[in-house]
Amino acid sequence: MRIGKLAVAGGLTTKTIRFYEQAGLLPAPPRTSGGYRDYPQQTVARLGFIRDAQAAGLTLAEIRSVLALRDSGQAPCARVGALIDQHLAEIERRMAELREAQTELRKLAGRAAVTDPDSCSEGEICTILSRS
Repeated sequence: MRIGKLAVAGGLTTKTIRFYEQAGLLPAPPRTSGGYRDYPQQTVARLGFIRDAQAAGLTLAEIRSVLALRDSGQAPCARVGALIDQHLAEIERRMAELREAQTELRKLAGRAAVTDPDSCSEGEICTILSRS
């Protein structure tokens, strides 16, 4: 199938497909006698996997590693599970940081609500953010 038809079937642009090819996510397809790319039908499923993996938060490098396992004949389920665990741990760490920031910002908002700008001295920049 030519790249335009593949793009429609995969819900992508031809530019994205070429990028995936250059990034090593898609193997270079055979070419027609006229020099056009001639993708096999299973490329549609591969594009769907790439899209789903990106939606799950996997990086292109991680997706490439999963595809390399599959292309070598190995089931990549253990690798995918490990990547999901890593991403979950990172999200949990970031959420904890965001909760800490939220707590601090609520304290500052409370301080801002009761701060009288006329009570600030010229030497102070902003008492709301001062820790003293």
